[in-house]
Amino acid sequence: MTSAQKTAVENFRRLHDQGCFVLPNPWDVGTAIYLQHLGFKALATTSAGFAFSRGRPDGGVPRDEMLMHIGEVVAATPLPVNADFLNGFADDPEEVGDNVTRCIATGVAGLSVEDSTGKTDQPLYDKDLALTRLRAARAAIDVSQSEVLLTGRCEAYLVDHPEPLPTALSRLVAYAEAGADCLYAPGMTDPAEIAEVVRAVAPKPVNVLVAGFNSHLSLAELADLGVRRISVGSGLAQAAWGTFIRAAREIAHEGRFESLAGAARGDELNDLFSKPQK
Repeated sequence: MTSAQKTAVENFRRLHDQGCFVLPNPWDVGTAIYLQHLGFKALATTSAGFAFSRGRPDGGVPRDEMLMHIGEVVAATPLPVNADFLNGFADDPEEVGDNVTRCIATGVAGLSVEDSTGKTDQPLYDKDLALTRLRAARAAIDVSQSEVLLTGRCEAYLVDHPEPLPTALSRLVAYAEAGADCLYAPGMTDPAEIAEVVRAVAPKPVNVLVAGFNSHLSLAELADLGVRRISVGSGLAQAAWGTFIRAAREIAHEGRFESLAGAARGDELNDLFSKPQK
């Protein structure tokens, strides 16, 4: 473990101790540098955002390519970086542990492990298996002595589980007891349900995903609910894609270029990226 990673881990853990902070999700080196430039205190990778940049669906990037991407983002900034590590790139708990060890080696300050299988017939791992997988991730972090922050994720809302709240509550409490440092059920929209999750796993911190489906929620409102961390997942990447698609369609179908008027200025980006990084 390098001194830079040790500092990043310490800073990342400190951010979770009190208050509420935004953990934005860059999808490449340039967006990571820009988010640092804006003053954010930590970053998180986005599996979907990176996959889209590679012309692949979310979950379609192989493990080693994802590890390389995570390492590039870590190297681009001194800020703590949390890795969106999907399901650990394995079903087997031992393999999850091995892959978490590889992820720690990229220099991350935190990582998340999902309980989603990626299979339509059984979208969530059996709870006992999900717990064993999370314990394997916890053990890998403990063996590394890195204190990398582990986020336990329940994907019940994202896979349209018929009872998402009871499932998320049951699993997140169990994940907290199994060693997760932070708890996360992406897809929640109801403030009352968010507050219930916060109470259930207290005093451990809760991450809430804010995206298009719940963008009415504000930082102040979520902080009042007791949320400690807010991420945007692939939201920034999809916003960029939205602008690109609208401009490209205007050119292709209408022969007009008005959408380019709102583009970022090249001289500003050149100036930012010409400065020494880190």
